[in-house]
Amino acid sequence: MKLLDIGELARRAGVSAATLRYYEEVGLIRSVARHGLRRQFEPRALMQLSLIALGKTAGFSLEEMRGMFGPDGLPELSRLTLHGKADQLDAQIRKLTTLRNALRHVADCKAESHMDCPKFQRLLRVSSTTRQKTPKAVAVPEGAGTAIYCQPVTPQPGRRS
Repeated sequence: MKLLDIGELARRAGVSAATLRYYEEVGLIRSVARHGLRRQFEPRALMQLSLIALGKTAGFSLEEMRGMFGPDGLPELSRLTLHGKADQLDAQIRKLTTLRNALRHVADCKAESHMDCPKFQRLLRVSSTTRQKTPKAVAVPEGAGTAIYCQPVTPQPGRRS
């Protein structure tokens, strides 16, 4: 079995040697030998680094990912954990889709001013509420936030909006 020098592994994985040293320090990967002062890794470290990159993209913390490798360094993925993360991503996608649709609406709104647009007003209210407390999951009705036009708000005398 040909071992990979830390520099070669870093180059092939697209990360820095410092990142590899850190991943080793926190227990995500393990060097198996040294050639002088340079760490040597088994070729499967490339697979581990690919899994780490995928996990980071999916939003897993390094601590969560450490539990995804068995003692032999091979992946041991909890299906329950993967389903949970997928559910979190679904909620995030719904929130971002709603936000995107609202922003597109406001950009295309025929109201004279953004402040005259009811959707923009609602977006501002939701935004200030979201900063105070962020729900873990948001149910969004199908098609919500997809309107392209709204009538300007006509302020009523003596009433503040």
